[in-house]
Amino acid sequence: MKVFNFGSINIDHIYRIPHFVRPGETLASERYQMMLGGKGANQSIALARAGVMVQHIGRISYHDEWICRKLQKNGVGVYCLQHVDEPTGHAIIQVSDVGENSILLFGGANHGFSKLSLTEYFDNAQPGDWLLLQNECNLTEDALRLAKDQEMTVAFNPAPMTNDVLNLPMECVDYLIVNEIEAEGLVNDSGLNAEQPKALLEQLHQRYPHLKIVLTLGKQGVLYKDTEQTLAIPAEVVDVVDTTAAGDTFIGYFIQQLVVGESIKEALEMANRAAAITVQTLGASDSIPHITQLINDEHSEVINA
Repeated sequence: MKVFNFGSINIDHIYRIPHFVRPGETLASERYQMMLGGKGANQSIALARAGVMVQHIGRISYHDEWICRKLQKNGVGVYCLQHVDEPTGHAIIQVSDVGENSILLFGGANHGFSKLSLTEYFDNAQPGDWLLLQNECNLTEDALRLAKDQEMTVAFNPAPMTNDVLNLPMECVDYLIVNEIEAEGLVNDSGLNAEQPKALLEQLHQRYPHLKIVLTLGKQGVLYKDTEQTLAIPAEVVDVVDTTAAGDTFIGYFIQQLVVGESIKEALEMANRAAAITVQTLGASDSIPHITQLINDEHSEVINA
């Protein structure tokens, strides 16, 4: 059993500055980093580090072969990775001295998929394989329908949340994984907000009764609901350094646990533990833990007990 991840690949250009650049202003950056980013790439790396066989369905420029090598180095399959003439998606990220960030995003190659290429990739899937996808690439609807035609299990993380998501064929989705903002957008009820997570979860369940819904709440933990059970799992208590990629780590480990046959409760708990490790380290994909780290930590706890 393997997981196909239809997801974005971005190059993050990160500039540390005293304040956001104002109109007409030229401002020198104090520090610059170029990193692999995109929710799709992060989630593929999380899946691979959790021990899952994952094939990433994505598109990058011919000039950015280093991305392919980095994905392979992290254990991600690149058979479905297209090399194209278009520029790789990228983000210009300003990080101010007070910790705020401003992001200019260019979709680039992420928005150039054709239905023909997607069909070819999905022809390699077997019934029971998984599809994970977000909302940063074009042809999301086609990917959902192709996955269901192949009898795949589908996990959908509608990030970023847009109005287009409301018109997607959610009957093709098995697991819906959202944070509070995405949940608000799906419920489309101005009377509910992120301060009412249980009400949000209930409204989501009423709108999509067939879905297995995961509502992530950051330091408040995670809520889960399907037709048979409702669960609330508290977050791990840790010193938070950087929350980047925490949600992507959670998703990777949650799916890994289900792939190997663990219960929903066990999957949520393992995903929480993995995300807690991520937030204690600076960076995006580089902060995602390997499964051995979690197993070793768990073994250490047993010995110390």
